[in-house]
Amino acid sequence: MMLIKRRSINLLLLGFLFVQTCMFQLAQSSTNFTDQSALIAFSSKIDTGPNNTVLAANWSTATNFCSWIGVSCSRRRQRVTALNLSYMGLQGTISPHIGNLSFLVYLNLRNNSFIGSLPHEISHLRRLRILQLSSNLLEGSIPPTLHNCLKLRRIDLSANHLVGVVPSTIGNMSWLEHLNLDYNSLTGPFPFLSFNISSITQIGVTDNHISGTLPMDLCSHFPKLEGLYLSGNQLSGRLPLQMYYCRELVDLSLSSNKFDGSIPQEFGSIEKLEWLLLGGNYLTGIIPPSISNLSRLSVFGIESNNIKGSIPSDLWRLPNLSILNFEFNYLIGEILQNIFNISSLQGISMVTNSLSGSLPSNTGFSCPNLEALLIGRNKFSGSIPSFLSNCSKLTLIDFDSNLFSGPIPKSLGHLKYLQKLSLSMNLLTGEPEDQELSFLSSLSNCRFLETLYISRNPLDVTLPESIGNFSTTLRGFYAYRSQIKGHIPMTIGSLKGLNILYMGNNNLTGNIPSTIGGLEGLQRLYLDRNRIEGVIPEDICQLKNLGELYLSNNKISGSIPKCISNLKLLKQLYLNSNRLESSIPLNLWSLENLLFLDLSSNSLGGYLSPKMKKLDSIELIDLSWNQITGNISSIIGAFESLSYLDLSRNSFQGDIPQSFGDLRGLDVLNLSYNNLSGIIPKSLEALPYLKYLNVSFNKLSGEIPSGGPFTNFTAKSFLGNIALCGNPIFGVPLCPSPSSKGSKLKQSFSKINVYVSKLVE
Repeated sequence: MMLIKRRSINLLLLGFLFVQTCMFQLAQSSTNFTDQSALIAFSSKIDTGPNNTVLAANWSTATNFCSWIGVSCSRRRQRVTALNLSYMGLQGTISPHIGNLSFLVYLNLRNNSFIGSLPHEISHLRRLRILQLSSNLLEGSIPPTLHNCLKLRRIDLSANHLVGVVPSTIGNMSWLEHLNLDYNSLTGPFPFLSFNISSITQIGVTDNHISGTLPMDLCSHFPKLEGLYLSGNQLSGRLPLQMYYCRELVDLSLSSNKFDGSIPQEFGSIEKLEWLLLGGNYLTGIIPPSISNLSRLSVFGIESNNIKGSIPSDLWRLPNLSILNFEFNYLIGEILQNIFNISSLQGISMVTNSLSGSLPSNTGFSCPNLEALLIGRNKFSGSIPSFLSNCSKLTLIDFDSNLFSGPIPKSLGHLKYLQKLSLSMNLLTGEPEDQELSFLSSLSNCRFLETLYISRNPLDVTLPESIGNFSTTLRGFYAYRSQIKGHIPMTIGSLKGLNILYMGNNNLTGNIPSTIGGLEGLQRLYLDRNRIEGVIPEDICQLKNLGELYLSNNKISGSIPKCISNLKLLKQLYLNSNRLESSIPLNLWSLENLLFLDLSSNSLGGYLSPKMKKLDSIELIDLSWNQITGNISSIIGAFESLSYLDLSRNSFQGDIPQSFGDLRGLDVLNLSYNNLSGIIPKSLEALPYLKYLNVSFNKLSGEIPSGGPFTNFTAKSFLGNIALCGNPIFGVPLCPSPSSKGSKLKQSFSKINVYVSKLVE
């Protein structure tokens, strides 16, 4: 009997365990189905496309969802705890069903292209600790119910299109450590005054539209604050004096706001501070000497303010200085030479101040980590030291607009990482007794050099043939107004990557080399104001990317190449003040992107063909001081963007086209000294912006229009046209009434007109 009872009890226990197991498995199956359904609903809102094929192929109900890409589950319950789909190029909206993943701890969808608003259902994720949705295209406002995610420690919604205010309810999230809302369009006053989050270490709202002032007791709200990033907003008022209470503060970024007043002396007591960015405000006063107490300071920026005075001498003793940006202020005094002994220094910019002194000549300076030395637009003098070659990592050098003198050291060619060298507007010369700009030969060793500025120096040398050895990385060569003489080297055609060549206002002679056609990447060519001779080589028509061509004020002869029409991107063409002959090629008028055309002061003849094409974009045409004949083509009246038209000093005949009345944007019209006849079109009265008109010394007749801009013109506009009549203010007689006839009357009008013309002249 006892044996039977024991067996019965065992059977009951086994049955109970079996039922419990089935019930647990049934419950587990039910909860798993909830997560799976949520994931499928989430994926249904993602657009199908080439970037989403991986997800579409992998998220299949034929496999366990815990093995799907980007999905992580808990081992015991098989519930989704993490969803990481960052950097997958996904497009679509975030499904509200995401809120059904009730065990989710980590959600990362950063660097995708999700659009639409942030679903409020995210607030259902009570276990969520990390919310990472940065670098998407999300719109709308931040859900005010987000504070229901009580365990959130990190919120990153940066680089989206979010608008509205920062919900004050976020201040109730007592576990929050990191809040990043950078690069959105959030508005409203500084939102964190009501926050009571003693745990927060990072606050970022860079590049939004936050306004208002910062509270003086800011640090008492956030005793553990390590990073405060508020740059690029509309904050105003004074900087908080009590920032020294932020004992843990490492990064303070307040640049590009509207702060005024002085930099508080108290900032020098923020002992752990490494980054201090205050540029782009309205700050005044001096650099507080107390800043030199910040022994950990690495990055210090006060650029674009109104800071005056000198740089504290003790600042250069800080052992960890890496980046200093003091540009666009009013600093004075000498820069201490021992800055080149700061081994940690990577970049320094003092551009546009009133600093003076000279750079050290001692070769013992090494500056091993210096990458950028920008001191342009100051009052530095002396020579450029050869020891700069010891700063082997230098990539950017800007010495523009100072008083540096002497030769440019050849040792700069040892800077193998150099990308930009700017020496314009100084007193630099070539090497003594050296007829060539020899330092250029040494720079050909700089294989990463992209831009070279040597304009406005009294160099008085020729360009060496070695200029062709420059790396193909060279994009810009600026040598304007530098007294460079001699021929343009044939080797210049080897600079395949050159985009900009500025050599105007020099003493260049000889011809434009035929190798110029090798500059296949050239966009701007400036050779104006030299003494270049010969013809314009047809090779110039190979420059398919050319947008600006300046050859004016030279001694160039011959004709304009007919192949000029190959330069489809040409916007500016200046060939004025040369010795060009022949007629203007008809196909020049097919350059549909042309904005400015100046062919004045040449010996061009022929006539303007009636087959000229309409140019929709052109703003300036100057054909003055040539020998062009024939009628003025009426098609010019269709050049809707034209604001300046000068056809003076030619031999144009016939009427002034009535179509000129359609040039509604015209500011200047000069038709003087031609053989034009007929009347002044009354249609010109409709030109609202016409400020200058000159039709003097033609053969015009009839009544001068009196309306519109004509009310502002004087007699000088109409001199030398003996048959004009109208208002005597124009120096012409009154027009006869229809009944007034007779030769004596006409003769008297003519005599009066001639007399007044001479009187005004």
